[in-house]
Amino acid sequence: MLNKILVIDDEEKLRSLLVRILKLENFELYQAADCRSALKILEQQSVDVVLCDVKLPDGNGVDLTLTIKQKLPGIEVILLTAYGNIQDGVQAIKNGAFDYIIKGDDNNKIIPLIHRAIEKRSLENRVVVLEAQLEKKYSFEGILGNSKSITEAINLAQKVAPTDATVLLTGETGTGKEVFANAIHQNSSRKNKNFVAINCSAFSHDLLESEMFGHLAGSFTGALKDKKGLFEEANQGTIFLDELGELPIDLQAKLLRVLESGEFMKVGSSKVTKADVRVIAASNRDFKKEIAAGHFREDLYYRLSAFEIHLPPLRERVKDIEQLSLFFLKMFSDKTNKKIHSITKEALHVLKLHNWPGNIRELKNVMERSVILEGSDSVTLRSLPIELQSNALNPSGEDNNTLSAFSMASAEKIHIQKVLNYTSGNKAETARLLNIGLATLYRKMDEYNLST
Repeated sequence: MLNKILVIDDEEKLRSLLVRILKLENFELYQAADCRSALKILEQQSVDVVLCDVKLPDGNGVDLTLTIKQKLPGIEVILLTAYGNIQDGVQAIKNGAFDYIIKGDDNNKIIPLIHRAIEKRSLENRVVVLEAQLEKKYSFEGILGNSKSITEAINLAQKVAPTDATVLLTGETGTGKEVFANAIHQNSSRKNKNFVAINCSAFSHDLLESEMFGHLAGSFTGALKDKKGLFEEANQGTIFLDELGELPIDLQAKLLRVLESGEFMKVGSSKVTKADVRVIAASNRDFKKEIAAGHFREDLYYRLSAFEIHLPPLRERVKDIEQLSLFFLKMFSDKTNKKIHSITKEALHVLKLHNWPGNIRELKNVMERSVILEGSDSVTLRSLPIELQSNALNPSGEDNNTLSAFSMASAEKIHIQKVLNYTSGNKAETARLLNIGLATLYRKMDEYNLST
């Protein structure tokens, strides 16, 4: 697609010359002799760069620049003048012009300038697209599920997002707490500022304090220069404190001070630093038990839990498993260039039976594994982990043929399926490895409803 350039100049000969030269650069050209006709073209065409004379019959190029930038801020404007002066040049830049050059003296600059202006516009367009993708990714619409429990959690998050209230997200590991934290940030007035996340269980005590609040050079061994902490990095934005229950008791007191006053001290400093930060915290711990055991400050818990949102485990969201599974299926199919479009009824039934101790994170991992192993256009039972296969029911959902997980027959079924998977469905090789006859293998496969 050709980049579009609009040349505005009332001198027809000069305008035509510029148009001919720029066409040689493979641009699509438009031309106008005055402000009025130029604005009409801009209303009808998606122009990338405007090359404009300063003196026009019905106006001034410097003023026109301001009008263009107000209506179409993505367009870059380069002004040309026969008689340059500092005042006009300064005002042109203030009005949003990309550059201001003198005709004749700077003719050799025009084409490189246009290319740089196009590059700037292209970069800004990419930023806009990436920001839109980021906003979509972390929007509440991006949180999948229609079950009552997850819908209630989303509704609470949507209500608190526009405020500056501290939020505490609770729930088991893998329930999507960071996804919720991002969505709350992206739907707040702080969305254009930093979102900073830290896992409180990933650092030693001293390193965690330094990461959170920063340090001065020489404050401890290895501190060779001053360092900003994450609270300072998140100023005017949001900080997400994951696994908050792992925060050491003395750092809990420092966090409480930040929440109450917005103040903290860097490691090795006696000077107070201020930061305007919204805090979203998350934990899979039972805080009341932690408080009773003396592991967590009660005053900090009540300060954090002013707005608490509990994220339900996946086993309480069976209704959402199909939607989540298909989402991950598409993600990993696209990533691996495989054309797997569906999940068989039997495999889906097994996914819904599983207890999912690792929640959504575990489901994501299972679907990635299944996509890698699956050789057909649907995820089948055989590509699921063997521990899920042991829960298999017949496709109707009735359990009249279901095997107890403790029965010998169940162990035999699982073992045969393992060997079938190992041999990629080669029945002769499977029978050889199992040390049984081929006819016996076929009978066992029929009896246990096994597939290859």
